[in-house]
Amino acid sequence: MASTAGLVPITRAYLAKFYDKYPYTPACEDISSLTTSLRDHYRRMEAQLLVNSEKGVAASLEFVPPHKIDENFWKNREQIEEILDLVKESNRPVFQNMQTCPTIFNEIDAALRSLLKEIEEYQVRSSEKVFSMVMTYMPQDFRGTLIRQQRERSEKRRQQEVDTLINNGGSIHEKFILLWHQQMDRRRQLAQLGSATGVYKTIVKYLVGVPQVLLDFVRQINDHNGPMEEQRERYGPFLHRLTSLSISIRIFLVLWWKLSDNSSLCTDELLGLIERAVKSYVTESRHFLTFLGDVFENSPFLISAEEAGTAEGIELVEDYKETVIATGKTHEVTVTVDCAGSLVAWDFSLTSGKDVGFMVEYIDGGGAKMAMLPYQRYESNQGNFYSPSVGSYKLTWDNSYSTFMRKSLRYKVDAIPPVIEAPPSEAVAGDG
Repeated sequence: MASTAGLVPITRAYLAKFYDKYPYTPACEDISSLTTSLRDHYRRMEAQLLVNSEKGVAASLEFVPPHKIDENFWKNREQIEEILDLVKESNRPVFQNMQTCPTIFNEIDAALRSLLKEIEEYQVRSSEKVFSMVMTYMPQDFRGTLIRQQRERSEKRRQQEVDTLINNGGSIHEKFILLWHQQMDRRRQLAQLGSATGVYKTIVKYLVGVPQVLLDFVRQINDHNGPMEEQRERYGPFLHRLTSLSISIRIFLVLWWKLSDNSSLCTDELLGLIERAVKSYVTESRHFLTFLGDVFENSPFLISAEEAGTAEGIELVEDYKETVIATGKTHEVTVTVDCAGSLVAWDFSLTSGKDVGFMVEYIDGGGAKMAMLPYQRYESNQGNFYSPSVGSYKLTWDNSYSTFMRKSLRYKVDAIPPVIEAPPSEAVAGDG
């Protein structure tokens, strides 16, 4: 467990100074002009469709880029998948006397697929970095193990939800509504870990000894006006332009496909425009991902109180007990388990003395005993197991073999009930 002594969570004011060292310079200067050009073209195309009593397409697909940076990444992924669906060979129209079309659209497909993978990998790395940081400052015992297991179960359940939706014929848009809902669920769980609510309320009850600074961090990091709002204000506008361009590319292609047999359209002009737009979009997106990844990699999460401009101390409460085991004596602790599958866990060390005998026994309702951990001598030991049955579990520290040396023991014992996630709501929340 890394020390958090003297540390406090990052503040928005501190991040503002930190980000001053990382100004963003776009790689492409034509993002806004390309977006405008695409809009001009698809609005003219839609005007032709409206003459034929077609319903407005652009208005149904346009939206203002969201405020959150991570939500913008999800929106870009959604638009990329929609564009890839449009340009695949079975969906795109056949253009007469345009031999270069297939090659260009295949290149667009390859470039966007590569970018989509890079965005996904960036999101995974970012999520892992925050979780790894949290776990670095967690006590390296059963509490960390339990939280890791809970996270793994949550991610498995989320993937099953996505697979079920796709297998049942869900659309790309429906998939990304679900994915964003799941992202918000991750945020809620992180905040719950810091405030001892929701799915983590059982675990957090047993997190005495976890630095309060860490719990404060996970509770407030994503608040609307929290520390990360500075990142949204500083770099969000550059990502908003990319989101707008991706939206315009998609709408442009949707309307072009609807009018593909219209001889009044200059296919050469439209093909050149979409080729330039996708190239700039991919180039700028990769540039932004690399830049933000570097900033995120170097960005502090916990800083000293002096850096934060506060003299507040750091609360670190320990719940270990201490006892002296006299010569020829034992020390016993019995925990009662009311639910099978509970985690019985311990952590102990001697502060004086060479070693101490230790064993764990299960005692059923009739008083019968069964060894869960065989007798052995230790200087220190940390372990856990999931209880196979309800009943009592007795942990015994033995100093009966010692004639002259008493032992000073520092220990912690817990029996944590299974942490069961509430089933996901049937209604999937929309964009926030």
